[in-house]
Amino acid sequence: MARAALNPRSALRLRTTKSGKDETKDAKSPKKAKAPKSAKATRGARPAPAERSVMAWPLRVLAMLCAFGFMVAFAVVLAKLTLEPSPASVSMAHTNLHPGSTLHTYLDQPALRDAVKQIGGNVLLGVPFGILVPVVAPRARGLLRVLLLTAVVMLLVEFAQGALVEGRAFDIDDVILNTTGALIGYVLLGRRLGRAVHARERLPRRTAKQTKQTKQAKGA
Repeated sequence: MARAALNPRSALRLRTTKSGKDETKDAKSPKKAKAPKSAKATRGARPAPAERSVMAWPLRVLAMLCAFGFMVAFAVVLAKLTLEPSPASVSMAHTNLHPGSTLHTYLDQPALRDAVKQIGGNVLLGVPFGILVPVVAPRARGLLRVLLLTAVVMLLVEFAQGALVEGRAFDIDDVILNTTGALIGYVLLGRRLGRAVHARERLPRRTAKQTKQTKQAKGA
């Protein structure tokens, strides 16, 4: 009878010890689960692959200088077209802050030729930005960056017209048309020129190691 009475107590002790071991295992298990995260973090922190430009650097510099020269010439033409005073149009110049109102006046003109001149001229003024900016500024090769840069430059020009030039006024529709021209120039030619001049390719691991060793040797 004594042995039979002791057996339930021993069973209870075994259960409590097992439950305690299970709790300790569960407490240790989150620490083990965190290990793969640290391993992934170490895997993600790999160095960027080595790259080199496809075009030789003398040709790339020459292309950038030519594009810069065209940009300067375009800036001179833009200044002459937009910043010259026109006393004859003082009574006609009005500030426009509502997009589309000036376009409606252009399209309402009886002669279609005058509307084409006004709209097409403003569009053509923005085309060189879309072509030359991706070549001159490699970091501004994206479409949004080109459009943003064109819009900022044209806003400054319009502000200068409205504040300093006689017979001219700020017009938001001109900025919209100029930015549209930059979009057309980028899609037609600017994107291809930017990729051709600033194209880069990844180096294999062996050549990348060799270039690093040569750089270290030159630095030493």
